[in-house]
Amino acid sequence: MSGERADNHFDLIIIGGGLAGASLACALKDTPLKIALIEAHELNTDSQPCYDDRTVALSYGSRCIFDAMELWPVLAPFAEPINSIHISDRGHFGVTRLSREQEAVEALGYVLENRDIGQQLYAVIEKSSNIHLFCPAELNSLQQDGQQVSIDIAIDGKTQALTGKLLVAADGNKSRVLQLLNIGSSRKDYAQSALITNITPGKKHNNVAYERFIETGPLAFLPMTQNRCSVVWTVSPEQADYLYALDESDFTAQMQQRFGFRLGQIKKVGKRQIYPLFLQSATQMAQGRVAIIGNAAHSVHPVAGQGFNLALRDVALLAELIVDKQRRNEDIGSPAMLQQYESLREDDIKRVYGFTDVLVRTFSNAIAPVAHARSLSLLLVDVLPDLKHQLAVQSMGLNAGRHGGLSRLNRGLPL
Repeated sequence: MSGERADNHFDLIIIGGGLAGASLACALKDTPLKIALIEAHELNTDSQPCYDDRTVALSYGSRCIFDAMELWPVLAPFAEPINSIHISDRGHFGVTRLSREQEAVEALGYVLENRDIGQQLYAVIEKSSNIHLFCPAELNSLQQDGQQVSIDIAIDGKTQALTGKLLVAADGNKSRVLQLLNIGSSRKDYAQSALITNITPGKKHNNVAYERFIETGPLAFLPMTQNRCSVVWTVSPEQADYLYALDESDFTAQMQQRFGFRLGQIKKVGKRQIYPLFLQSATQMAQGRVAIIGNAAHSVHPVAGQGFNLALRDVALLAELIVDKQRRNEDIGSPAMLQQYESLREDDIKRVYGFTDVLVRTFSNAIAPVAHARSLSLLLVDVLPDLKHQLAVQSMGLNAGRHGGLSRLNRGLPL
């Protein structure tokens, strides 16, 4: 699909139509803003991140964001609630259990497939007269001055020039926008891979999410619709290749041995995929009239399922700041506003970096004293209500931070 219009000037240009970029476009669907959404990959293909086989563990806070965007009713039929979380350390006694009842919420989170979220977001985009989709289209050049951002895109074999007041980079951890702006990033390679698949267990999952720490790192079983589970198994790159090459029966036996029989005998295993794991952070989240969101700004380890939830909180805050500027007839791309965005997001992002990094380093360590200490810490969290509540609040994406609270969307309030 290609976007065509005589006037190629937009209020907002979003580069990247994955889950983060598409969510931002949908958040602003009812505003007077003219929005261009640029996506490099054909829709409905595995290379397009809205349509691959992965799942998202959507936090309760992210559900509030989609609720406030009036998108939850169309997403809910595809969502399986997480009513409780069981965290354990294989071979050790410590266990922590979090539950929706303890936190007085409908669910701690929800599991959805990327393709289901993507299809619903794009159904909204198709119906929104203020969102113009350019797809497949690649970004070739980018310049900015005090008044606007100018880009050239390649679409249908031709070059097209677009201008906008604000450009948002939502084009992933290999961001073309960041390359063109010479914005660097720091990267910490965990020397780990995530082997991802879906399974059908022998017993009902009863909406329990399991985070089991084994010698190679976390092994997560997340409840899905139709009594399936999404599995994220953290191993070394060499182990990932070995496991990937096994036939289904040997692979199932290896997984069963690591996870145990809490869900009975594993009956069926789906397609396997491997993703390298790292912590990557852009050196800045704004430059001039450009804001950076999602994986372009920060990629984190999948332990505790923080990645897309972190991106959605970028979306929620940026959408709020844009709408507030638009209502006052002020410049939505002013560098001062983008510096405010960068400053307000800093605390949450640093907390998630620290939270996931400590979990990875602590629970991927087989040294006996460390193993005993983490077992004790799991036990302590389980018996100390305040600690357990803090862990639940972080997991649910409801940590307000030191800058004065959650965005309106994160609190379930409309823009």
